[in-house]
Amino acid sequence: MASPGHSDLGEVAPEIKASERRTAVAIADLEWREMEGDDCEFRYGDGTNEAQDNDFPTVERSRLQEMLSLLGLEMYQVQKLSLQDSLQISFDSMKNWAPQVPKDLPWNFLRKLQALNADARNTTMVLDVLPDARPVEKESQMEEEIIYWDPADDLAADIYSFSELPTPDTPVNPLDLLCALLISSDSFLQQEIVLKMALCQFALPLVLPDSENHYHTFLLWAMRGIVRTWWSQPPRGVGSFREDSVVLSRAPAFAFVRMDVSSNSKSQLLNAVLSPGHRQWDCFWHRDLNLGTNAREISDGLVEISWFFPSGREDLDIFPEPVTFLNLRGDIGSHWLQFKLLTEISSAVFILTDNISKKEYKLLYSMKESTTKYYFILSPYRGKRNTNLRFLNKLIPVLKIDHSHVLVKVSSTDSDSFVKRIRAIVGNVLRAPCRRVSVEDMAHAARKLGLKVDEDCEECQKAKDRMERITRKIKDSDAYRRDELRLQGDPWRKAAQVEKEFCQLQWAVDPPEKHRAELRRRLLELRMQQNSHDPSSGVQEFISGISSPSLSEKQYFLRWMEWGLARVAQPRLRQPPETLLTLRPKHGGATDLGEPLWPEPLGVEHFLREMGQFYEAESCLVEAGRLPAGQRRFAHFPGLASELLLTGLPLELIDGSTLSMPVRWVTGLLKELHVRLERRSRLVVLSALGVPGTGKSTLLNTMFGLRFATGKSCSPRGAFMQLITVAEGFSQDLGCDHILVIDSGGLIGGALTSAGDRFELEASLATLLMGLSNVTVISLAETKDIPAAILHAFLRLEKTGHMPNYQFVYQNLHDVSVPGPRPRDKRQLLDPPGDLSRAAAQMEKQSDGFRALAGLAFCDPEKQHIWHIPGLWHGAPPMAAVSLAYSEAIFELKRCLLENIRNGLSNQNKNIQQLIELVRRL
Repeated sequence: MASPGHSDLGEVAPEIKASERRTAVAIADLEWREMEGDDCEFRYGDGTNEAQDNDFPTVERSRLQEMLSLLGLEMYQVQKLSLQDSLQISFDSMKNWAPQVPKDLPWNFLRKLQALNADARNTTMVLDVLPDARPVEKESQMEEEIIYWDPADDLAADIYSFSELPTPDTPVNPLDLLCALLISSDSFLQQEIVLKMALCQFALPLVLPDSENHYHTFLLWAMRGIVRTWWSQPPRGVGSFREDSVVLSRAPAFAFVRMDVSSNSKSQLLNAVLSPGHRQWDCFWHRDLNLGTNAREISDGLVEISWFFPSGREDLDIFPEPVTFLNLRGDIGSHWLQFKLLTEISSAVFILTDNISKKEYKLLYSMKESTTKYYFILSPYRGKRNTNLRFLNKLIPVLKIDHSHVLVKVSSTDSDSFVKRIRAIVGNVLRAPCRRVSVEDMAHAARKLGLKVDEDCEECQKAKDRMERITRKIKDSDAYRRDELRLQGDPWRKAAQVEKEFCQLQWAVDPPEKHRAELRRRLLELRMQQNSHDPSSGVQEFISGISSPSLSEKQYFLRWMEWGLARVAQPRLRQPPETLLTLRPKHGGATDLGEPLWPEPLGVEHFLREMGQFYEAESCLVEAGRLPAGQRRFAHFPGLASELLLTGLPLELIDGSTLSMPVRWVTGLLKELHVRLERRSRLVVLSALGVPGTGKSTLLNTMFGLRFATGKSCSPRGAFMQLITVAEGFSQDLGCDHILVIDSGGLIGGALTSAGDRFELEASLATLLMGLSNVTVISLAETKDIPAAILHAFLRLEKTGHMPNYQFVYQNLHDVSVPGPRPRDKRQLLDPPGDLSRAAAQMEKQSDGFRALAGLAFCDPEKQHIWHIPGLWHGAPPMAAVSLAYSEAIFELKRCLLENIRNGLSNQNKNIQQLIELVRRL
C-alpha cells in the first residue's frame, strides 16, 4: 500500500491565496481507499485538527527511513552517493548478476542504466540458492527461483488499515527505488541518472517528492545535460533538423492526473499515445509490467515528464512538433501542490476518474481562474453514473468545458480508436493558440508555488555567474579564439611543426648540427613570444573557476561552461537524428593538413589548451636556461588539470587543432596525477580507434559510464583521456588501480593518400595511441574497412615488439531490423590483405606485408577477438528505444576486456612513471 502522508497543503507557498488553501483543505477527508492501479491515498478531512495533523508525519518519516534502510542507502543521507562512486570497477563489473536482496537493487539499477539496458527498472530479485541445496542431476530444480509477488494477495487486507512497513522480503516498486536513489545521490549523479534514463526513453522524474520533510524538489539541474534532435517544419519553407536542450526549448505540455479512483491506467494510456504504430514502448512504468502493481511507499507525488519529437517521417510522426507529457503519480487530492503546478504549466489536463464526488468537485471548483483546458476520462460502469453527470454539469461553466471534453472508456472500448481520439484532442490544442513552456519556465512556476529547485543552491549559482562572466564576452567564436586564446592558432601551430621536425632529426643517422641549432632557435623564439603574453581575463576567470576549494562548485562550473559555450559559440546543428549518439560514416577523399576535418566548436578543452601552452612555453624556456625556475608563474597548472581528471573530466591528450601532443604539458599532468594517487598508481591503458562515426565514443561511454563527446559534428577533433578507478578490494585481483581510457576522437580520417601528409600523420598518431595502450579496441563501420592508418600502425608496432591486446568491433549503425554480418563475413578481417594493407606495407618497406592480419594481431576468431555489436536503436530516432541486444553485447565486451586484463593478456601493466617515459619515447 502507499504510505500515509501529510498533505501537501501545509507546504503551499505564501503566494497561494489563503482562500485556495482553505478550499483545498476542505475538500479532503481522513480516509483510506483501495484504489485499482494507483494504490491507496491518504487525505485530511474537514474536521482534521492540528493534533491529528501532526501524528501522521511520524509514520511517513519512518516509511522513508525504512525504505532507505531496506535498500542500503541510509549511509548516503549526509554524504551523498557520488558519480565517481557509481563508476568504480569492481568484481561485480565482470558478472551479469541478478539482485538477490533489496540492497542489491540500487547498484543493479545503476549498472544497467549505465549500460543503457532497457530492463534497468525491473526490481525482480532472484533467490541465492546454495549449490548443495538441490541435486545437480535434476535440471528442473536447478533453475533460478524468481520471487514474484501477487498484488491480489493484498486485496484481502482491511482497506482501512495501514500497510506494514517494508521488510527485506517485501517487493520494491521501481518508482520507490528511483526516488530513494535520487534522494541519496549528489547533484551530479542525479544528472547522470536522468541523462541515461532519457537515452533509454524512460519517463524522467520532474518533481521529486520528499515524503519525510514535505519539501518537494523540482529537478531542473538534473535535466540540464539532455539534448535532443528533431525535425522542425515551419508552416512555410523548408524543414530541417534542430538540436536543442530540453530545458530551454518550449513546447505545449499535456498533463495526465488521477482523481480518486480510476479503472483506467494513465501510464498505459500515455505510452499508447506516445508510441507510433503497433510498437508500444513502456516509457512510463505501469501496472501491467512486472511489479508495476506493487504498493508505492514513497513515490506518490512524483511528477514524471516525457516528450514526443518528430523525425520528419510521415509514417512515424504522431504530432507535427515537439510535445511535452506530464504524469502525476497518486491522487490529486493528496498532492494538491503538484496538481496546482501542472494546471499552471499545461495547455490541457486530462483527469482520469471513476467518481466525481463533492470533495473532488470543490477541488476542481478552486481551479476556476485557470486558463488550462480540462478533459475527463470516465469509466461510469465502475462509478456512480448519475452523481458524475450532476457534478459534470456544474463544472461545465466553471471550467469552461462542454460535452466534447468528457470521454468514456470502458472495457469494451476499442483501445486503438480511443488513443486516436486522445491524439486528435492534442492535435486540436496544438493547432490553436496555446501555452508553450520550457522546463526552465516550469521551474519558475514551481518556485512561485514554494517548491525547491535543485539548481538554486549557492554553489551552483556562483558557478553559473562565473560562467556568464566568461560567455557574455563571446560574440563570435573565431574572434574570441584569436583575441582571448592568443597562444593557440598560429603560434602553437608553428611551434608544434618545429618540434616535430626537431624530433625527426633525433632519429636521423647523422643530423646536420646547423639545422638542429636553427630549429632550436626558432622554437625558443616562438616560446618566448608565447610567454610574453598574460592570460586573458576570460582565461583568468576560467582558472579561478577550476581553482575553487569547493569540489562541488568546481564541478558545477565545468558543467555550466560546457553548456554555456555550446549555446553561445555553436550554431544549432542540422544533422539527422541518428547523429545524437552515433553517426553514419561519411568517408571523403584526402584533406589538406591545414584544413580542419570539420568546424571545431569552442569548448572547455580550448581553455585547458591555453593553460597547457602557457605551461609549455614556460617549461621550454626554463629548460633552455632562458628563464629562472624561481620566476615560473604557471607551474601549478598541471596540478589543476590532474584534479579535473580525477573528478571524471575527459582531458585532451592530442591537440585537435595541431594534431600533436604537448609533451611537457601531458607529462607534467601525469606527474601530478602520480603524486595525488600516491601508492595507487598502477595503470592499464585502454584505447579506442576508428573512423569518426563508427560509434566508438558511444561504446566507451556505455561500457564504462564515461563522458566522451559523441557525434561527428559536435565533437572536438583531438584524442581525449579519462580515468576510471578500480575499487580497492578488486585492484589486487585485476592487477591495476586505475584504467586510463583514450578515445581517438576524429584523428583517424580513413583516407589513404601516399602523396600527402595527412595519412602519414594519422598513421603516426595511431601508432602513438596503440603504443601507449595495453588494450586497443578497433571500431569498424564495415568488416573490411580497417583504416589504412591503423594497418600502418600495426606494421610499425610489430617492429618494436609491443603488441597490445586487440579487439575488433563491428558496429551496426542502423536499427536492429538491419541484419548483422554473417559469421563468414567476420573472417574477412583475417583474410589476406587488400589494397589498403598492401599500400601500408609498401610505405613501411616490409617485404612480408602481404601476410594476413591474423599474423599481425594474433587474432583468433574462436577466442572472441572479433565482435559484432547490434544497432543502438530499436527503431528510428528520435523516438527509438534502445536495443536490449546492444546493451547486452557491450556488457559482454566489457567483461571480456576486464577478463583479459585480469589474466595478463593485455601486455605488461604500467605505473604512471612508466607511462610518462613511454610518452616521451613515442
